[in-house]
Amino acid sequence: MKIDWDRRTCARRGHITYLPHEEHHQAKLRAATAHGEAWRCLRCGDFVLGDPLGTGPAANAPQVPRGKVLRDLFILRFLAVERAVRGVFIVLAAIAVWKFSNSQDAVRQFFDKNLDAIRPVAVHFHYDLDHSPVVDTIRKTFGYKHSTLVLVASLLLAYALIEIVEGVGLWRAKRWAEYLTVVATAAFLPLEIYELTEKVSWLKIATLAINILAVLYIAVAKRLFGLRGGRTAFDEERQSSSLLETGTPAAMPAAAHNG
Repeated sequence: MKIDWDRRTCARRGHITYLPHEEHHQAKLRAATAHGEAWRCLRCGDFVLGDPLGTGPAANAPQVPRGKVLRDLFILRFLAVERAVRGVFIVLAAIAVWKFSNSQDAVRQFFDKNLDAIRPVAVHFHYDLDHSPVVDTIRKTFGYKHSTLVLVASLLLAYALIEIVEGVGLWRAKRWAEYLTVVATAAFLPLEIYELTEKVSWLKIATLAINILAVLYIAVAKRLFGLRGGRTAFDEERQSSSLLETGTPAAMPAAAHNG
């Protein structure tokens, strides 16, 4: 079933009506009814009874995303939330690595003490803790230098900052954020593919799939790097979707909506 993004958004946020000073624009947006004047919503196109929410020159009318532009904005905000959440988790990981770097000896003693405590349980279930890959990996981290761990924490923090900046920019539909997301995400794709060759997991596969789809979708849909006409075609597409730029006057529906 096709989603009507315009009416769906108006149902949640309300209609947006505007009274332009230019009479030829007014003719397209205003209609007389038995209950008074009705103004066409700039987003969904329905007529709404009552006074318009704003007024002024047509050039100062609010830029209201609608149609395909509104759908793209919804998808961008989904990606923005995903980037922001990932950024927060990476910040927590960076903090954990930094704290670990300052207390390696204490953590090692705590680990060895608890490892001895659960050894009888592991023996009962015929699990060799001394040759466990997980235990070996943890023990290797105890051998890392303090400076190495601080560098890792710093790199994680820088990566998290990029993710959070991407999230904020995508939420606000900033074009620079779209470029940043495509470039930064594409740069990490080889690393994600390499990690899959080392060990396959559903989380890694899902993350790789989301990132590939995000790069392709943003680059093509937002016409980045000159694709599909580039910025000029993108601006023309947004402009053509505005009801103020529509050449055909709106047809009056059978009944106007109560705002």
